[in-house]
Amino acid sequence: MESSLAMNTLIFLGVAIIMVPLARKLGLSSVIGYIFGGIIIGPYVLRLTGKDVNDIMHASEFGVIMLLFLVGLELEPRKFWEMRKKIVGLGLTQMLLTISLLFLVFISVGWRIDKAISIAMCFALSSTAIVLQTLQEKNNLKTLAGEASFSTLLFQDIAVIPILAILPIIANYKARHNDNEVQILIQKLPEWLQAGTVILGVVILILLGRYVFVPFLRYVSKSGMTELLTASSLFLVIGVSELMVAIGLSPALGAFLAGVMLANSEFRHELEAQIDPFKGLLLAVFFVSVGSTMNFNIIQQDPLFIFSTVFAVLAVKFFVLYAIGKFFKIDTPQTLFYAFALSQVGEFAFVLINYASNLYLLSPELNAQMMAVTAITMCITPFLLIINDKFLTPKFIKEIPEEESAFNILDNDITQKKIIIVGFGHFGSTVGRLLKANKVTATVLDRDSDRVKLLRSYGFKVYYGDATRIPTLRAAGIEDAEVLVLCLDDADDNKFIADLVREHYPDVKIFVRAKNRIDAYTYLNNGIDNIYRETLGTAVDMAVDVLHETGMRKYAARRLGQRFMAIDKASIRRLAKAKEDDEILLFTTKEILQREEELLAFDNLNFDNKNWEGSSSTDDEDEEPLV
Repeated sequence: MESSLAMNTLIFLGVAIIMVPLARKLGLSSVIGYIFGGIIIGPYVLRLTGKDVNDIMHASEFGVIMLLFLVGLELEPRKFWEMRKKIVGLGLTQMLLTISLLFLVFISVGWRIDKAISIAMCFALSSTAIVLQTLQEKNNLKTLAGEASFSTLLFQDIAVIPILAILPIIANYKARHNDNEVQILIQKLPEWLQAGTVILGVVILILLGRYVFVPFLRYVSKSGMTELLTASSLFLVIGVSELMVAIGLSPALGAFLAGVMLANSEFRHELEAQIDPFKGLLLAVFFVSVGSTMNFNIIQQDPLFIFSTVFAVLAVKFFVLYAIGKFFKIDTPQTLFYAFALSQVGEFAFVLINYASNLYLLSPELNAQMMAVTAITMCITPFLLIINDKFLTPKFIKEIPEEESAFNILDNDITQKKIIIVGFGHFGSTVGRLLKANKVTATVLDRDSDRVKLLRSYGFKVYYGDATRIPTLRAAGIEDAEVLVLCLDDADDNKFIADLVREHYPDVKIFVRAKNRIDAYTYLNNGIDNIYRETLGTAVDMAVDVLHETGMRKYAARRLGQRFMAIDKASIRRLAKAKEDDEILLFTTKEILQREEELLAFDNLNFDNKNWEGSSSTDDEDEEPLV
């Protein structure tokens, strides 16, 4: 059945909507739902996809690119530099051992040396999309297994570059015309410079990140239009990827490095929020594409060869990864997860196998068979992880050592509560400064790019972002946050964010700035108790100083101010429960004012009492937050 690209996209999204909830309901990974949905709509079952399936797959590879860009945003350059030894140690060891063992296996069954080494290099890579998606679903990215997986995958992405350079050498063939436009600029460089393309790419990205990306985003943010920032985010990711392809680097690696360069910028969280929906959507289409392009005719022709190759590849990679995990002293359960998670063949193998075929290293028939092997290993991995979670890991849980492992890549401070401050103007900056003075760090979101730039120069952890959007809050860490402080000037935005967070993250404790009593009524009726009227404390402080200036003792004036604030707090809570009827509200207000007058008069009668003047025990008592 032939259909347009738009119709194929519609079919892909439709099957994802149907299959993924079904897979999740059965306790399976979403990746399984995507892949099996692709198999169902593919040319060998329902035949709903047409000739543009490969075009969709190439377009959806941007999902992998955006995924690595977001991972890069989470990793500051300092931490990336600290990881270099572990990236090389884990990644290089895995690549060398896997290629060597797979080469020996292929040679033992009679393959030619060039064919064996080519396929061994292609199969040494693992699926970044599947592994990182699984780690995010299981919230395992900061575990030892997650860190080891991430380091290994990162090195594999770097390794794509030398593999692309080695394959033509193996084939003893150098194409004058490259239809894939791979290494266009590299081929124009002297041979002694071609080996330094990774360094060249990193230098270019550092310069772009510092002198182009951030100023460009600041310029766009001043327009105040969210859709322009979305367009700018996509422009940066796609532009960097194409630039890396042009100079011969992996587009995914380029996107990752661009993310690292922007990790310290004030736009970090806003970029995450803008790109995350596109990443998820394109990854979904990518997984469906993997299932839909699986060639069952090739599998039927020689199933013994196909599945024996699948078994050999999974077994060799599992053995290598398990040995590496044990060598780096990762405990058994996490080593098992690490080994099972990375045992499949990755999505870059599709590109490399086709490239090897263009160099005449592989026949068209073997190309199709290796493509099928790659797709099958990707389909099997989620099931292997389920087996590991259900049956293997529980047997080894007691073996987890109590002492901390020496293998630790990402800093994960779990001793301090996660605090997010929204709005860093005159009100919010006071809160932030006091916290910072007491060495309490907080993630701050603000929509004024000039203010963000200024405050960051003074060492504040401030980011540009619109907190009225759930993706921005999620990127800032609302899922792990314990305290949310709302300090925006716009009372409506504060109310909107408070309602949004209470609906999606009810466990987060909210502290909110209120303009006046009317705002306070709304918050109290919505179940928010930590309310701070910006005019109350200042007005009371002024009144206390005026009373002192008239001759009243300082302590007596302060005590009177505290008494007034306590009465005002009680009155607000009582008024908040009143019906929205003008007459009742007016009567209640008069009643409260009369009570305040009586209580203050009672206090005034005792100002000359010696016992009152001498008492100071209650002056410093802890009080509840005043409304």
